[in-house]
Amino acid sequence: MITRKPTVPPVSPATARPSPGSVPARGEEHLPSAERSSDAEVAAFIAKMKSVAPVATSGRGRLVFAMDATMSRAPTWDMALRLQADMFSAVKQVGGLDVQLVFFRGQNECRASKWVSDPEALSRLMTSVACHGGLTQISKVLSHAIEESRQRKVNALVYVGDCMEEQIDHLCARAGELGLLGVPVFLFQEGHDQNAERAFREIARLTKGAYCRFDPGSARQLRELLTAVAVYAAGGQKALLALSEGSDGAGARRLLEQLRPAGR
Repeated sequence: MITRKPTVPPVSPATARPSPGSVPARGEEHLPSAERSSDAEVAAFIAKMKSVAPVATSGRGRLVFAMDATMSRAPTWDMALRLQADMFSAVKQVGGLDVQLVFFRGQNECRASKWVSDPEALSRLMTSVACHGGLTQISKVLSHAIEESRQRKVNALVYVGDCMEEQIDHLCARAGELGLLGVPVFLFQEGHDQNAERAFREIARLTKGAYCRFDPGSARQLRELLTAVAVYAAGGQKALLALSEGSDGAGARRLLEQLRPAGR
C-alpha cells in the first residue's frame, strides 16, 4: 500500500518548495558526457506508441508519473528532475491533464501525491524529492496504478528508473493486470542494467506500452519523448500536432509520423 502522507505535502505554490536536503537543479551543461541512446532504440519506442489510443477529448487525461529515487540515481538526479519537470511545463497550454507523482526510496518508503492539474506546482514538488538508499519498489508502483485505475481511468503510467531488484514474475503479474485495465506503461531506463532492461521491456509488452533507454548525454532526446507522451495523454493527436510546430517539437514530430494512418 502506498502512503500518501505526510512525506508529500499538499501540492500548492506555497507548500511545494525544495526541502533542505534536496539539491538545486543544475543546467545540462554540467552533465558528464555519455554514449547516446541509438536512433533505433528511440524509433522503436515511438513506433510502439501508435498502438495507444488517444484520450477522448470530452474528459481529462490522467497520468501517473513514477520515479525511482534510490541512491543509485543520485549522480544524475538533478538532470532527471529537470527533464521530468520540463515534461509537464509543455502541457500547460494543452490543459486536460491531471498528474500524480509517485516515488520510492529508502526502507519501504513509497509515496504518492494528490492528483494535480497545475504543472508548475507539480514541478516544484518533484524538485523537493532527494535520493535515499534502498531497493526498488516497482511492484508497489504498478499495484498503485491498478488501484487508481479501478477507481477512475488512468490513461498512462510513466516510470523512470535505472535498476530492478524484485521478482520479475511478480512484476509481470501486476503488469498483466494493468494491461487488462488498458493502462499502457512507458518505461525510461537510465543506464545499461540488463535485469532492468529485461523486466522493463516485458512490462511494456504486457501493457502495450513502450520502453526506451537513455543516458545523460541524451538529455534533450529524453525531454522530447517525455513531452510527447504527456501532450499525447492530455490531448491526443491534435495536441501533438500543435506541439510539433514549435521549436521543441522534434519528439512530437517523430511520434506523429508513427501515428499517421498508412499511406499518408
